[in-house]
Formats: sequence, structure tokens, C-alpha cells
Amino acid sequence: MKAMILAAGKGERLRPLTLHTPKPLVRAGGVPLIEYHVRALASAGFTELVVNHAWLGEQIETYLGTGDRFGVRIDYSAEGEPLETGGGIHRALPQLGNQPFAVVNGDIWTDYDFAALVQPPAGLAHLVLVDNPAHHPAGDFSLVEGQVIDGGASASAFTYSGVAVLHPRLFEGCAAGAFKLAPLLRQAIAAGQVSGEHYRGRWVDVGTHERLAEVERILEARR
Repeated sequence: MKAMILAAGKGERLRPLTLHTPKPLVRAGGVPLIEYHVRALASAGFTELVVNHAWLGEQIETYLGTGDRFGVRIDYSAEGEPLETGGGIHRALPQLGNQPFAVVNGDIWTDYDFAALVQPPAGLAHLVLVDNPAHHPAGDFSLVEGQVIDGGASASAFTYSGVAVLHPRLFEGCAAGAFKLAPLLRQAIAAGQVSGEHYRGRWVDVGTHERLAEVERILEARR
């Protein structure tokens, strides 16, 4: 199974760090956020990765290179303009092939074991859900016996972690251009085509300086 790391975000809320550095190369514990994903995916047995990028993306390619030093092969999907999550994945489908693939948001930090993703989903997607963080208390989806239900704002709702396995068929009928992933997921959920799991380990959406500091504290505590 191939894996895609979504690395095209501009990171407006992490300025001034992201004025001259792409968000995935912002460091936590001295290591760029995207490197944690590359190494974790390699350890889990993924050998072929696709990384999309837009803002200052050449820096990402320079840093990661071909992926040899991590034991993987990295292909890049350069976006002239940001295509949002759905559009970015859709553009990279020729590189990902016609089989299910893992997707990881480049601006999260987690100790999730990506080896758990190697089984293809029975439907169109499998989502990793986490407890709702303080900045997103309403959550996104509910989980009932392994099936994802569109139940944001309910007492049993969880937050989508940005980690998933997707089938290329999820994007059937989509046109090239910028569009969000969430509407496609909600359509598939309504059709009963999305499974999920609740991950209780460490996960941080590194969207602000405060959350970047949270990751630093976690890493420092582990040293």
C-alpha cells in the first residue's frame, strides 16, 4: 500500500515561522514535523510515498529528497496553487494507483502506529478518529460498531485525526481543481461505506504556536 502525506498547507497561524519555511518543515524537538511521518511510515512498512506541496514546496523536496535515507521512495505532487485536501489527493491519484492508499495530514503530530493501516477498507474509506481537542469540542463523526456515522456535535462524536485509508473510487466523478475532502467523506458515510477506529494515544493538530509548544512538551517528557 502507498501512502500520501498532505503537505501543501501554508500555515498562516504559525507565522512568522512559516514566512520562509513551509509548515511541514517547522521543527518540534529539533525534527521537522513531516520527518516524523516519513520515519513512522517507513517503520510501519510503507515504502512508496507521495508528498504534495505548494507554499515553498521546493524546500520540502530539497529536505526529503528521494527518500533513500529514510528507506522509502518519495514522489512529489507539486501544486501551482493550493488545491485543498480533496483536490490535492485527486491530482495525485495517477501516482497513487488504483488501490487503497493511506493519507496523513502533514501538520499533525501523533504516535499512532501506521502499521494498523495496511489492511484495505471494506468500503471507500477508513478513518482514524481521536478524542475532541479543546479547539474542536463538537467533533466531526460518531463511531458505531466500527462504522463511521455523520454525527458531529453529538455527545459521542470524535474528531477526524487526518489519518485515513482511502479508495480511489471515493473520487469518482470529481473534476480537477480545488475542493475539500469532507463532502466526499460525508457522502460515503451516508452510503455506509466508511469504517473507523478510535485512537486513544497522543495526537496534536499543530496549527498554532501553542499546539507546537504542546508537542515540544510531549517530546521533552519522553527524553
